[in-house]
Amino acid sequence: MLNRRVLLQLPLVPAMAGLAAPAHAQAPYPSQTIKIVVPATPGGAIDIIARNVADKLQTSLRQSVVVENRPGAANNLGTDVVAKSPPDGYTLVIVASSHATNKHLYKSLPYDPVGDFAPIVFTHVVPLVLAIHPSVPAKTVPELVAWIKANPQATFASSGKGSSLHMAAELFKSMTGTTMLHVPYRGSTAAHGDLLSGRTHMIFDTISAILPHVQSGGVRALAVTTTTRSPSLPEIPTMAETGLAGYDANTWGGILAPKGTPAEIVTKLNGAINAALAADDVKAKLTVLGIEIQGGTPERFASYIQAEIDKWGKVVAQAGIQPD
Repeated sequence: MLNRRVLLQLPLVPAMAGLAAPAHAQAPYPSQTIKIVVPATPGGAIDIIARNVADKLQTSLRQSVVVENRPGAANNLGTDVVAKSPPDGYTLVIVASSHATNKHLYKSLPYDPVGDFAPIVFTHVVPLVLAIHPSVPAKTVPELVAWIKANPQATFASSGKGSSLHMAAELFKSMTGTTMLHVPYRGSTAAHGDLLSGRTHMIFDTISAILPHVQSGGVRALAVTTTTRSPSLPEIPTMAETGLAGYDANTWGGILAPKGTPAEIVTKLNGAINAALAADDVKAKLTVLGIEIQGGTPERFASYIQAEIDKWGKVVAQAGIQPD
């Protein structure tokens, strides 16, 4: 009887094991809250993009998505947090164009801007505008170049050393053979007071920031810095149209995950974020702010980041900017 009882129990062992197996299977992604780190203060382009994307992802991925601002050290602080996070798709970062320039502006970054991340998607570009104080007697970029060469005390304002605004001006200087005094501020809006009073002569600024002053006549817009005209200022020519062929500068952004994030998670996030950026209400909100949506594959974003690193490294070296 004992042997018969044992034999009757034996078939139950694999059945019980089969029932227990799903308890150890990995839950499908996403199964918990996703966090998008914004390594800057609220209100800027990358913050606006992150919040619009997060709102759409909560619906499409059926999971909570939160935005966390971690400003500091020229965006390096929050970016480093994500670089050192688990590569599981639950901690992402939306970086700005400083992600490419900081490599050349700091002697030692705590992370590798390429090697420590898995690109997800190129989210946006924000064109810059070359704007001058009305006291500068130039109506075109060639006239401005001639005026700068005749006025060695010409100044340009920026949102800080190494910012996209500063880099745009340095590229302009290198391509035109001009020399100007750099006057950095803590953000572009902080620079507007001196620009509007004429204490500084010009600025390369984002369309969203400078547009009210262009419309009021406080400054004169001469050109946009991208290769195509901006829908926000369709009457203003590009730098290339004014004679600076090849000039291209902007502030941009995109979403990264830590290196080692599984390819299937990268693919899922890429598709969901592209869909979020393509939503009519999101496009409408961003277009009003002068933000041009990009999107595309992770590979496209990876190539863009590397091209920006190479491009601005040359500009920093030529300008003689010393890393901090």
